[in-house]
Parts: sequence; structure tokens; C-alpha cells
Amino acid sequence: MLRFVLIACLGTFAASAASGGWLIVANKGDETVGIIDPGTGRQVAAVAEGGTTAHELIASPDGRFAYAPIYGNSGVGKPGTDGSKMVVIDLAGRKVVRELNFAHGVRPHCPVFGPDGTLYVTTELDQTISVIDPKTLKIVGTIPTGQKESHMLAITRDGRRGYTANVGPGTVSVLDIPGRKTIAVIPISAETQRISLSADDSMAFTSDQRSPRLAVIDTAANRVKTWVTLPAPGYGTAATRDGRWLLVAMPKANQVAVVDLHAMKVAATVDVPRAPQEVLIRPDQRVAYVSCDASGEVAVISIPDWKAQTPIHAGKTVDGLAWAAGI
Repeated sequence: MLRFVLIACLGTFAASAASGGWLIVANKGDETVGIIDPGTGRQVAAVAEGGTTAHELIASPDGRFAYAPIYGNSGVGKPGTDGSKMVVIDLAGRKVVRELNFAHGVRPHCPVFGPDGTLYVTTELDQTISVIDPKTLKIVGTIPTGQKESHMLAITRDGRRGYTANVGPGTVSVLDIPGRKTIAVIPISAETQRISLSADDSMAFTSDQRSPRLAVIDTAANRVKTWVTLPAPGYGTAATRDGRWLLVAMPKANQVAVVDLHAMKVAATVDVPRAPQEVLIRPDQRVAYVSCDASGEVAVISIPDWKAQTPIHAGKTVDGLAWAAGI
């Protein structure tokens, strides 16, 4: 059961805790972190971040805190402000309780926990990944990516390799996490976005932003081994734990493609609200959540029948998704 401090009077938290966890979302337009009860399909709280604005976020392994890098007021590679901090939100207390200051504008974006509890955050303008001790909230190291606009990050289950999607260069950097260095840069396309890994870490997936196709990277060889044709350009992706399916958000089509990873082709499409961005598969593997930027909703897709359920109303321009699991 998920344990929160000082919330005996918060019945909605207790009910959702019993069901296994919380869906947390980055509401960019509202500058809030939304807390969604997956049992009722309702956003039960929206916590002010105190900055403009978080695009991505992650929950601590114990489900108590959300870490939200404050990126700035622009999109990747576009003019605008350069965020320089990350806030920590107490999910039970529904407030910001700590803050990390990067000391200069870095456009911090994608946070990922490694298996040892270390927190890694993409720091785009420095062309690095910042290595952070989440307990002390101190930067304990950096990993160079060797590329501009290292926007998203995925880390293998053993914590030894990292992969960044470098948007403008259209490349993927392969990182030696313990060695804190880049070991390869894989060319993908003129522009690429988002990155995820298969359940066994043998494949990495990233979407070509100029053509409707998905790059499938062989992580042993550090090269693109095949392309999957999509109905429209892809964006965020997430693979099922059984290794069979990959869900791909397609913002321009208002759809999610379901890719059969055995056949390497699209097996189904699911209509969702406008501008789907990020895909998160719930730990029980029964449901996929998809943030839909333009509609301010989170699509809910049942697995494995690929049926769209009633969407969840979140905040304005909802983007990043994370799961706050129980202990």
C-alpha cells in the first residue's frame, strides 16, 4: 500500500493508494503538476510548480515525491527563456518542498531514475545529463552527450547504458552511465523526437519528425536495424513488458499506433483526443495513458484489446506523465 504522511483526512488519497498508485501529469499551460486518481479517472489536485514550466516529471521510487525540471517558456530549439531549476513536490502535502538550482540556464527537461536510485536529468543547453543525488538534491556529476538538444533520456534496467534523443541534430547518443561518457552517436533523420526502450533493452525506439516512420535501434550494434512505417509522424512511445507491443503517439493524426514488435508493423490504431504526446503504460500492463496536449486530456487505452476508454480531464497543455507507485 502506498504510504503518505499526514493525510489521514484525505479520503481520496487513501482510496487511490489502495488501488496501487497515482498518475501524475505535467500541465504545461497551467504551470502545475496534476495528481490523478486512476480509480475514478479524475484529477484530484493541481500543485503550482512555482516556475514556467515543467514539461516532464518523475516520481520517486517510494511514490512520495515528484521531481519536475522547469524547462522554460519555449519548445526545444526555439527562442525563449532558459530554465535553471528543478522543483520537488510532496505529493501528499500537495506543495513544493525543495528546489535544485542549476546556477545558470540549462533547459532541464527529462528526469529518469536509475536502478540504484540516482536521478538523471537532461540539461540541454550544456549538452549533458546531470547526475543528481535525490536525497541531498546535489549535482554529483555530468555525462556529456556530444550533441545539441538532448531532449529525452532512456536508461537500461541495469543502469549501464543511456540513450538520448537529440532533436535538431536528428541523432541518438549512447551513454556509458558508470563511465560518464558518450560511446556512440547514431544518425537517425533530419529531426528526431522522444526515445524509449524495449522490455529487454535490446531495442531503442525514436520517431522521425520529417517522415511517418519509426527507427528501431539495435542496442547491441548501436545502429538502426529497421524502420517501421507509420500512418503519420510519431512522437512518444512505450513498450509493453511482454515485449510484443509498442504504442506510438501520432500528434498530427490524433491517434496512437500499436506496433507489433514481432512483425515490425502497425497492427492497429486508436483514436484519441487532439495532439497526443507521451505514452505511459500502467505497471499492471492493463492500461496505457496518453497525454493529449491540445485537448488538456489524458487518453485511456485498454490493453490488449486497444479500446479507447473515457479520457481524463487534466490541465492545460498536459504533457509529461509518470506513475507514483506504492510500497
